[in-house]
Amino acid sequence: MSGTLNKVMLIGHLGDEVKMHYFDDKNCVGRFPLATNETYTNKQTNERVSNTEWHNIVVRNKAAEICEKYLSKGDKVYIEGRIKTRKWTDDKGMERYSTEIQCTDFTFLSNKNEQQGTNPAPQNTAQTPATAKPASDASITDDNDDLPF
Repeated sequence: MSGTLNKVMLIGHLGDEVKMHYFDDKNCVGRFPLATNETYTNKQTNERVSNTEWHNIVVRNKAAEICEKYLSKGDKVYIEGRIKTRKWTDDKGMERYSTEIQCTDFTFLSNKNEQQGTNPAPQNTAQTPATAKPASDASITDDNDDLPF
């Protein structure tokens, strides 16, 4: 394969409210931290270990306005995008780096009773693929009973 791919898919919880930055030419950027968790059992001590990874999410223009309106701290969201690293010089002359996820698509996963009337589509889209998949897997396994795997 001669091409390259820069794609990120995350499901996590907002660590803070969406912070908006508006520009003169009617464009805007929304930023928020997203926490993803990994939990496993330590085989030596049998303790449950939980690690949290923080991601800086950047959303632009209309998508940023939608996120600001409907997302709040603690909400669960699916984010799809690409990794981008920025470089700048701080006040002391040191070079700094920041890695962000440039969001290209998102789906709200939190179930909010007060917003069910205004935003039902993202709730249903997140559940549709999960319900459709087992039915298709069942039909494949019925036709291929002699497969060794």
